Amino acid sequence: MRLLSRKATCNTHGQDSSYFLGWQEYEKNPYDEIKNPTGIIQMGLAENQLSFDLLESWLANNPDAAGFKKDGQSIFRELALFQDYHGLPDFKKALVDFMAEIRGNRVTFDQNKIVLTAGATSANETLMFCLAEPGEAFLLPTPYYPGFDRDLKWRTGVEIVPIQCTSSNGFQITAPALEEAYLEAQKRNLRVKGVLVTNPSNPLGTTMSRSELNLLVNFITAKGIHLISDEIYSGTVFSSPGFVSIMEVLKDKKCENTDVWRRVHIVYSLSKDLGLPGFRVGAIYSNDDLVVSAATKMSSFGLISSQTQYLLSALLSDKKFTKHYISENQRRLKQRQNLLVKGLEKAGISCLKSNAGLFCWVNMKHLLSSNTFEAEMELWKKIVYDVNLNISPGSSCHCTEPGWFRVCFANMSEETLKLAMERLKSFVDSINMSSHQRLKNSRKKSLTKWVFRLSFHDREPEER
Repeated sequence: MRLLSRKATCNTHGQDSSYFLGWQEYEKNPYDEIKNPTGIIQMGLAENQLSFDLLESWLANNPDAAGFKKDGQSIFRELALFQDYHGLPDFKKALVDFMAEIRGNRVTFDQNKIVLTAGATSANETLMFCLAEPGEAFLLPTPYYPGFDRDLKWRTGVEIVPIQCTSSNGFQITAPALEEAYLEAQKRNLRVKGVLVTNPSNPLGTTMSRSELNLLVNFITAKGIHLISDEIYSGTVFSSPGFVSIMEVLKDKKCENTDVWRRVHIVYSLSKDLGLPGFRVGAIYSNDDLVVSAATKMSSFGLISSQTQYLLSALLSDKKFTKHYISENQRRLKQRQNLLVKGLEKAGISCLKSNAGLFCWVNMKHLLSSNTFEAEMELWKKIVYDVNLNISPGSSCHCTEPGWFRVCFANMSEETLKLAMERLKSFVDSINMSSHQRLKNSRKKSLTKWVFRLSFHDREPEER
């Protein structure tokens, strides 16, 4: 008799991806400036730790919120008791207003159309349960966040079909790539229920162009399918071009109250923009009343605590603070990204031009021993075990071209980032030195053979 379920014993979670394996190696030997200065530096984790001081300063200046008080009176008991899964109205209002502020108030959001979830992971999975049956498919442009293989597929049974994007146009989505992915799904007898994109992109660190977004809207209109826009990095855009939300495109195309309007859904969280992944605050925004109703019921399996909602409601309602935080956080992200890019340049490494996110998409093709994914993994292992840097290989993001890596820059101090770049430069220098020595030895060997042949042919015939 089977004692455990198939789900408990299956191996489709994705935990064996090099993306997660790198984390495991880091946890065995984590870098610490004092306790373990030669340990592994974590550059595979997209956390925003650059603006904690701003949040801590607000907490210090607003002790009532942090102490669960209202007008000086404790509301601890009220918050400690059961709250229904619709969420606190004040928090939902503050969250949709914050989402609008990040988008320059070019669009607004209705708090009655938002569903609170325990992070974006829960939001994305909930949408899969709402929009697709097991064995149906969503199309995702490559490269994409490795965790989607877990979040979208593991419990839902939904399949992912990649939209193959390449470096030839900066990994932008094209009409032929969309059609090719759709046809590939049909060949596999998979019914396509929608497209999911991350904007800004993880792992590219780029915003989607308006033309790409228009292309997507036209595509889902023609196919009669859904579009999920994961916009959890929308507040991290630190340089032009600016962020364009899918809601702006729908508004510009006058799609309000149409079928397409109801088939577009947004995922958001405070994990990246506010740097609060531990608070587990995510959200689904949908114009489809049935999706909102079903997702709200499902949210009972992953609620946000009332204490968290109350605290963040007060913080996000402070418009003076949020305005300063958004601009200052973006300034710091740009400064830190520049530091990484310059450090990479000193090591002779380039990266895709980015304008958002907490990472860069780095090109290390010239360091591969061959143009293969096997060579990529060989290089990745050297960087993790010899250089003691954990970065994410492009293959874990389903990139079609070997040699790309995602490198995070916002989850460490400036001094740690500089040390990481020093380690990487020393590694590249050693590779270049070895290559130079091999080339020198090869030339020396060739020269010796040439001199030998020349002296042999110059002898008199009777001496041969």
